[in-house]
Amino acid sequence: MSCFPCSGSSGKAGEDAAALSPSPRPSAAKPAPDRSNSRSSSSVRRGGSIPHGPAKIFTFRELAIATKNFRKDCLLGEGGFGRVYKGHMENGQQVIAVKQLDRNGFQGNREFLVEVLMLSLLHHPNLVRLIGYCADGDQRLLVYEYMLLGSLENHLHDRPPDREPLDWNARMRIAVGAAKGLEYLHDKANPPVIYRDFKPSNILLSEDYYPKLSDFGLAKLGPVGENTHVSTRVMGTSESH
Repeated sequence: MSCFPCSGSSGKAGEDAAALSPSPRPSAAKPAPDRSNSRSSSSVRRGGSIPHGPAKIFTFRELAIATKNFRKDCLLGEGGFGRVYKGHMENGQQVIAVKQLDRNGFQGNREFLVEVLMLSLLHHPNLVRLIGYCADGDQRLLVYEYMLLGSLENHLHDRPPDREPLDWNARMRIAVGAAKGLEYLHDKANPPVIYRDFKPSNILLSEDYYPKLSDFGLAKLGPVGENTHVSTRVMGTSESH
């Protein structure tokens, strides 16, 4: 899994949140989480807005416990925006993937805002499911469903000797599923979303090689109505636009 700007980027994330919301809603009273997380959530909103939705708010302590204090043997992968760890919730029954964004820079914070926004409002069988997030002090973490078979990249490059190459049926299943995820984003979501980061490391695989697209930090809203312009400004390391 790939773990993973310019002034005004977080404002753009806030504008995207407003555009994706189906209709204006009155402000709801905010539940009272623990105080450390409440303070950090307020600081995030100063740089952009996080929509209300089903995503759970975690404390940093909860995720540190889940990943055994982010131990190296829990590391699943790393990239330009941070690292991804395998974790277990306190009940021991739910396995999760925790992406810890790089704290050194605004770029990671913008990706955090966009990812929470997109995955809170977009739902499809071929998109990875966001379970929750943490904004605690300078820590920015995203919690996803755990994908048992890792990324497509892990099955195409540098395979361990004991791993068989993907057979034709598995390759076709992955290609069709990834295409369905893109079709939903580009053609069926309202407004459409331009994914902009389609590559093997961002196609995650669950049981039976069922694919789901991940990493939405580079995504942009597509044109609506008669507007045909989409900004091509690159916000991070993208291989496909």
